[in-house]
Amino acid sequence: MGVRLMVVDDHRLLAEALASALKLRGHRVLAATAPVAGAAELVITRAPEVCLLGTATPDGPGFFDPVVRIKRERPQVAVLVLGPVPNPRGIAAAFAAGASGYVRHDERIEGVERAMMKARSGEAAVAPQLLQSAFGELLNPAARPDDEGRRLLGLLTPREVEVLVRVADGEDTRMIAAGMGIAPSTARTHVQRVLMKLDVSSRLEAAALAARTGLLDRAGSLTRDP
Repeated sequence: MGVRLMVVDDHRLLAEALASALKLRGHRVLAATAPVAGAAELVITRAPEVCLLGTATPDGPGFFDPVVRIKRERPQVAVLVLGPVPNPRGIAAAFAAGASGYVRHDERIEGVERAMMKARSGEAAVAPQLLQSAFGELLNPAARPDDEGRRLLGLLTPREVEVLVRVADGEDTRMIAAGMGIAPSTARTHVQRVLMKLDVSSRLEAAALAARTGLLDRAGSLTRDP
């Protein structure tokens, strides 16, 4: 028995192509539409059994907001996300929003069809390896930039933090010494200790690492505190 469905994608051509392929396989396509952001209202009104929601950016801000709304107002609609090879957190976010499954864009039409059937029957429709990676990421999250910045900042003394901020501001040893009221040799020693603790070989690397991990923002707020 065919599935009553809707196909939504930010690229209308992709939505229509997938809809045509599914129609040829005996499914009833209520609509093929774009963009994803405005699809919730139509899905709620038409109430398909399954909504195929395509995206190129499953980790984009607010992407899963329509899923949340659909599941709140039409909980019987199974939402199946179609996307690229995702970040594990993207899969986790899809399920957290209420999606019934996640299928890669490069899946064959037979795979999409099997996922639709599973989603309609209330099963989770996601490849085991993708599900495993999502759970692995949630149980053992990789360090985020802010986490790494906090860790690195904990390696530095308050005086070294101030030195790092001045290094990032482009000050040379003489300027650092004058600004902190210390001897140039002492300033040079502080700089060397900062480089050693951050495991970098140059001031430029230290400044880049600090900016990339959020350490610089944290260090700046500390040095501005009275």
